[in-house]
Amino acid sequence: MVRDLLALLCFIVQVASSLCSSHESGRGDQALSQIDIYSINFALHHSASIHVSPRVLGSQGEDTEWVNVDISNPEPSSDDWVGVFSPAKFDSSSCAPTDGKEIAPFICSAPIKYMYAKSSPDYMKTGSAVLKFMLINQRADFSFALFTGGLSNPTLVAVSNHVSFINPKAPVYPRLALGKNWDEMSVTWTSGYNIDEAVPFVEWSRKGAQSRRSPAGTLTFTRNSMCDLCFRNTKIKGERDGSNEYNNYQPGSLNTTDQLIKGLKNIDIVFHIGDIAYANGYISQWDQFTAQVEPIASTVPYMIASGNHERDWPDSGSFYSGKDSGGECGVPAETMFDFPAENKAKFWYSADYGMFRFCVADTEHDWREGSEQYRFIERCLASVDRKTQPWLIFIAHRVLGYSTNDWYGQEGSFEEPMGRESLQKLWQKYKVDIAFYGHVHNYERTCPIYQSQCVDNEKSHYSGTFKGTIHVVVGGAGSHLSSFSSLTPNWSIFRDYDYGFVKLTAFNHSSLLFEYKKSSNGAVHDSFTIDREYRDILACVRDSCEPTTLAS
Repeated sequence: MVRDLLALLCFIVQVASSLCSSHESGRGDQALSQIDIYSINFALHHSASIHVSPRVLGSQGEDTEWVNVDISNPEPSSDDWVGVFSPAKFDSSSCAPTDGKEIAPFICSAPIKYMYAKSSPDYMKTGSAVLKFMLINQRADFSFALFTGGLSNPTLVAVSNHVSFINPKAPVYPRLALGKNWDEMSVTWTSGYNIDEAVPFVEWSRKGAQSRRSPAGTLTFTRNSMCDLCFRNTKIKGERDGSNEYNNYQPGSLNTTDQLIKGLKNIDIVFHIGDIAYANGYISQWDQFTAQVEPIASTVPYMIASGNHERDWPDSGSFYSGKDSGGECGVPAETMFDFPAENKAKFWYSADYGMFRFCVADTEHDWREGSEQYRFIERCLASVDRKTQPWLIFIAHRVLGYSTNDWYGQEGSFEEPMGRESLQKLWQKYKVDIAFYGHVHNYERTCPIYQSQCVDNEKSHYSGTFKGTIHVVVGGAGSHLSSFSSLTPNWSIFRDYDYGFVKLTAFNHSSLLFEYKKSSNGAVHDSFTIDREYRDILACVRDSCEPTTLAS
């Protein structure tokens, strides 16, 4: 039987098997970070007003609902904007205590989304407009505020009435994931209930069997759980109401999501390998993201890995000392999504699904030879039974293999520094079929390669004995796009500066189909097949078998 698997930031897998994924490197700005919250001035205007309707949301059990925001301003300006706050009370009471030497700001909570008033065509002429926002249930009420002065010098002129979902604590946005054993599945969801208010459990059944209830646990994280957060909310993902648009980040993300939903009947599992929500410390954006992918994640396992925008922060134990996580230090990712790691703070794990073994690395921790993670990677690659699971896949966020991204090209190595030096001998020894990466926001495929040299000149159909691993960058599921180097080494056989994802289809133990699809229309833009029997996997090729002598 043909089956599918899928991965969002790197690939999709279908059994047949498909993979899809998206990652970012370079520009990692968060749309809400453009708002200078600490500089907000307070000047309510007696003639300005803002009103939201309906007041009660989710009366039919909905987790998402559109609201109308009526604004009126006697002095309209092109830089006027409306911010959405949740919880609805967003005054200085949420600010951290000062040391007495500085003046406390009026507001210390960032909005969860914003929209310019001029997006309504008549606003500049009449000072009146009706904006439409899409709200999701995220455990608190909402209010809206009208600001003048743009994002860099905002002045608060009007505050709306409060609106709320009828049950803001309701369990929402279920997410499936593989368990540590092949016959286990985990279910994660988000809820506002404390453990003294409700008992969590999962009701489930096998097809046609009587339903059962399994007990569940509760995990909670707060601001103090993380390294350093300045604000309370936000993220770069696709907003279907057009809010938070910044650097054209959103169309790619929404198109990718929609294509996956459209093809969900032919997908068995999704891998989203790092830079999940681009929240960068604006925590409400994790809610926004889980709502966006809920149709996918509630239907098939949604597997994630760690990227720089989840983990990196100075002196926090990450391999890199940047501030890309915005102070999250991996906590929201580790809590919001499940994955079968032995230690969730160490985001590496193996996953078996059908005819596939996935070895998922964590590029935000040391992977070099001698490290704990290196030993895990070798165990993962070495322990698979290729007779039953012939397709061996390596996954990592940063490009540990090969990429002609412009900044990698400037460094001359076409890889993450120190990326493949330790790992390439493992890929070759254990005959890894394909290695996937995100981080770089484009698509690129190499020839079967070893030590920077193509070992097979074929481009569309690979058969017989394994010769080398094919490396694929598939980081264009959303966000901005990344430029290629002007240099094109001969190992780079296909490049695309566009949004897309990859799908793998394993028809059986000896036949695999690889497809790179455009997010805009789902059309196949690059593909190849692999036909390989078990005896071909056993055959010795360069550096894949232990050296021998005549005596041995």
